[in-house]
Amino acid sequence: MSAAPKPLPLLLPIRKYGDPVLVRPAKPVAAVDDDIRRLIPVMFRTMYAEPGIGLAAPQVGVSLRLMVVDVAPDGKSQPLVLINPVVEKKKGRIRSEEGCLSFPGIQVTVPRAAWVRVSAVDEKGAPVVVEGEGLLSRCLQHEMDHLDGVVMIDHLSLAKRLKVLWEIRKRKKAGLW
Repeated sequence: MSAAPKPLPLLLPIRKYGDPVLVRPAKPVAAVDDDIRRLIPVMFRTMYAEPGIGLAAPQVGVSLRLMVVDVAPDGKSQPLVLINPVVEKKKGRIRSEEGCLSFPGIQVTVPRAAWVRVSAVDEKGAPVVVEGEGLLSRCLQHEMDHLDGVVMIDHLSLAKRLKVLWEIRKRKKAGLW
């Protein structure tokens, strides 16, 4: 007789910059099993509670290639679950400001592709292809970075990165990080 699976909490703590899980490439999901299916709604609840528009599993301490996204265009929720996502194609280039739940209160300008096509599997294990531009494109690329162990400040010049790191240091000293 196997033990019952350990229940997950309603919300998971967001890992902040400085946690090693954020800078390590995540492992592929071997199978879309009950453990993965239980994790997905907890990730969505955690993302919505922050509030955020995307969340990668490493941001909640789970080193797996899984992300949830809901950019809610026009206020209509369109939740996406992407497991083992792969960027198939990118077009164009834009620079825009973005934030990150793992860098609370910090915004930086990051260059991204203007359009992206991502293939993955969903929570049922079915193949999906998502194409996006604008905010969806930016969010997909940002969460993909997390799965690769890349954080948004890795896209900055050394001077800008040091400025962000100084701000984080000040917040840590003040007990705000």
